[in-house]
Amino acid sequence: MPSRAERLFDLGQSVWLDFIRRGHMASGEFDRLVREAGVVGVTSNPTIFQKAIGSSRDYDAGLDRLMRDGLEGLPLLEALVIEDIRDACDRLAVVFEGTGGRDGRVSIEVNPHLAHDTEGTIAEGRRLHGAVARPNLMVKVPATAEGLPAITALTSEGICVNVTLIFSLDRYREVMDAWLNGLEQRASLGQAVDDIHSVASFFVSRVDSKVDGAIEARLKVGLPDAARAELEVARGRTAVANARLAYRAFRETMAAPRFRRLAGRGANVQRPLWASTSTKNPAYRDVLYVEDLIGTDTVNTMPPETLDAFNDHGEVEVRIDRDLAGADRLFARLPELGVPVQALIRELEHEGVVAFQKSFDALLETLVARHKELLKAR
Repeated sequence: MPSRAERLFDLGQSVWLDFIRRGHMASGEFDRLVREAGVVGVTSNPTIFQKAIGSSRDYDAGLDRLMRDGLEGLPLLEALVIEDIRDACDRLAVVFEGTGGRDGRVSIEVNPHLAHDTEGTIAEGRRLHGAVARPNLMVKVPATAEGLPAITALTSEGICVNVTLIFSLDRYREVMDAWLNGLEQRASLGQAVDDIHSVASFFVSRVDSKVDGAIEARLKVGLPDAARAELEVARGRTAVANARLAYRAFRETMAAPRFRRLAGRGANVQRPLWASTSTKNPAYRDVLYVEDLIGTDTVNTMPPETLDAFNDHGEVEVRIDRDLAGADRLFARLPELGVPVQALIRELEHEGVVAFQKSFDALLETLVARHKELLKAR
């Protein structure tokens, strides 16, 4: 009997694992998830690698080998990461081929310190694409104002991009426009667009964490009973509403003449990818951000614990387009109740970039410490 995640695939949603670790692949557990649990892709980011390398001894042998080759610091870190990314790409090659390049994808993130450096991001994207040298690689580019031209440039060059750290609807529309610009530039040169696959990573749970905090602060002041009741009901609803409105924008954009012209040349849609889908508030259902965002032409990237929970007790049905009118009302009403929801969501982009930069720096520090430790042991 197929797993629940495998049944999602039949509904048009792909499950990508939001986790990578050398020991997880070496043990065969990763292959089992692909074979039995519905996993058809992998995403990575600095936080994931910081946890993987900092909290295990899985990388000691690789570290020692690369150190003997004279690597240290950032080049050593990059070499370790690329080895894992290549391994995951090779393990997913069959999925990649079987889905015509739609899935079987593995994402690697550009250095987060380049988030506000357009030319640096473009150069880094090209370099990582060449260094990994696997057809199923996706390069992750942050959806900052400076990242938008990089999305266009890399797409025009035939590099498949995973646009990350999208929180607001306005920014998401800009991301789709930047990606379309890249496809149009490529098509205008007579180059193929049918082999370009892209996803737009729209972050979910962090929106509820941010907005719920503002709602709690608002509830601490004197409010009429009716307003208090509205705010209490609004808790835990903003993230799903935001994602559903993003999906509506996606469908509108992909149905418009601009994309249809490209589709006539074989272009593939840029699928929304629901990121940050583990539930942070224990009061909410542990598969809230999976069940409520099931829809065609989407990806849900889940950490192992969320994947396990969904395969254990998740409900498999399309819900992404439910109650869009309610989502519109929520975003109209929250500011009237003293919760500046759009401004709060816009703050998340900066916070996300800073968080990844801190994880990257912590990862490098961990690696330097482990390097010294291994040298001393040697």
